[in-house]
Amino acid sequence: MKYHIQKSDTAPAYLQLYKQVREDIIKGIYPYGSKLPSKRLIATETGISTVTVEHSYGLLCEEGYTESRERSGYFVTFRTEDVFLSSASETAVPTVSIPHRSNDIAPDFPFSVLAKTMRSVLSEYEEGILERSPNSGCLELRNALCRYLLRSRGITADTEQIIIGSGSEYLYSLIVELLGRDKLYALESPSYKKIEQVYNAANVHTTLLPLGTDGIKSSALRSCSADVLHISPYRSFPSGITASASKRHEYMRWASKKTRYIIEDDFESEFTVSKKPEETLFSHTSDDNVIYMNTFSKTISPSLRIGYMVLPKHLVSEFQNKLGFYSCTVPTYMQYVLAKLLNNGDFERHINRVRRKKRATSRSCED
Repeated sequence: MKYHIQKSDTAPAYLQLYKQVREDIIKGIYPYGSKLPSKRLIATETGISTVTVEHSYGLLCEEGYTESRERSGYFVTFRTEDVFLSSASETAVPTVSIPHRSNDIAPDFPFSVLAKTMRSVLSEYEEGILERSPNSGCLELRNALCRYLLRSRGITADTEQIIIGSGSEYLYSLIVELLGRDKLYALESPSYKKIEQVYNAANVHTTLLPLGTDGIKSSALRSCSADVLHISPYRSFPSGITASASKRHEYMRWASKKTRYIIEDDFESEFTVSKKPEETLFSHTSDDNVIYMNTFSKTISPSLRIGYMVLPKHLVSEFQNKLGFYSCTVPTYMQYVLAKLLNNGDFERHINRVRRKKRATSRSCED
């Protein structure tokens, strides 16, 4: 085997191993149905503990790359090509009751922390909070987002790729203007109602693709002639469906055809109960054709009305030429507040607290 754990690497050993095994699964070195090397064998050859190997394998199971079989080991469930049309992914979507996106308030961001940060920004920037924000958003916030996305989501992006706006609906409308009204936009069915409403208001054509148990049904995706695929890979509303690892790669294969794009709406994914953040299509695609979107509505407060999108590099110039004249719709003051929360670690400490609480609740429910 070729797995190596670098002690000098800032990433913990279990994540290093997880990434190496995951890449081998994606490349087909471990094909669908095959068994992974035993925990003891991996531990012996890499010099790490079997507990660390088990942690790595557990992450692969959580993301749908493998499954654990009692007394048998770990087996690959990831498929590079979906040819099983009668599989569970083609069955009807189960009824899942999850709260409405706009009314479901996340476990509250500590008001004392928010108030302290607001006072700090007022003291530090003084009259600077009254200055006009650059059209794409304040440099302080976009820089902070670049660093946050890299360390927490595995997304590598330049500051110029990030556009700040007042919520997801506003950003949807910008995307329509950028990609064009002549495009056919494919949406999950069912999906968050406002997504379709925004596209209808923009007078663009849409098509609805039915969801199976692990994402959009493969048969519907293959027959789809859309130019743009709008998806919520994590806990799509209202179904509660999270796309499997196989399905996410299937989305990327669909979009690999020239001029196709994916809009990845990553709403609420920070609050996954997984031991690591959910994978993003943006961080895995090599085609530079995924527009990543997220907001602070769930993680801090829906009253903020602050969202952002990360554009593919090749669309940055086109965006500036077409839409660069639009003024930023988020007050400069709140952008500075968010930048400070991201830079001083308060934002991520809140996320981690909520995730730990959700994991504990999940375990107690299972017990």
